[in-house]
Amino acid sequence: MTNANDLLVSSQFESDLLAAVMEYSMLKHPFYVAWTEGKLSKPVLAEYAKQYYAHVSAFPTYVSGVHSRCADLSIRQELLENLIEEERGDENHPELWLRFAEGLGVAREDVRAAELLSSTGDSVRRLQSLTQDEDYRAGLAALFAYESQIPEVARTKREGLKNFYGIADERAVSFFRVHESIDVLHQQVELQTLGRQCQTRTQQSRAIAAARAAAKALWGFLDGITASYLSAAPVAKSRVQA
Repeated sequence: MTNANDLLVSSQFESDLLAAVMEYSMLKHPFYVAWTEGKLSKPVLAEYAKQYYAHVSAFPTYVSGVHSRCADLSIRQELLENLIEEERGDENHPELWLRFAEGLGVAREDVRAAELLSSTGDSVRRLQSLTQDEDYRAGLAALFAYESQIPEVARTKREGLKNFYGIADERAVSFFRVHESIDVLHQQVELQTLGRQCQTRTQQSRAIAAARAAAKALWGFLDGITASYLSAAPVAKSRVQA
């Protein structure tokens, strides 16, 4: 399965972009490490499911934020395909996440009505701000920081659910199964587009900074989950190096 570390890069800029994302690699966060090692309780997973729904439901706005600020038709078309995959029909991605929550025993009404942690709200607002940058290249870099990590994150989550938590029903894990594959193409298109469109030092620097900030916002979301729902000691490191 392709992940951010496996992507072929054609320039120093693309390499630097990937490195910026990996400074805050979600899979290295203690919360996801605990998930993959089977050290989380189902009640903690349930609280996580309620909180992360904020990102799932907001994700289409991240895509549309970039789309609405891009003047290039071919790039908008790629973004539109991404947006359609997120929201079209009965198998839309928020619906798939609600099915995961139900697999944990959480009513979908409770997910929708969940009170968000301040860190969750901050993370969502930060991603929305970054993807609504007037320079669509910076917004696209923020989107890349998210989607480049998702295939591997989705796979490890699904495997952890099966191996440690007894959750393997296809209805419950379909959200992860879908994202193991579709975001491979998304991340490849985004990286190639950024490589073509970011030609000046200024453009490249802005894109790298946006990607790093987006990855940091996602890391901050996990920090909030850890602090609020795990009784273990506080997270030892707030940042990891690639």
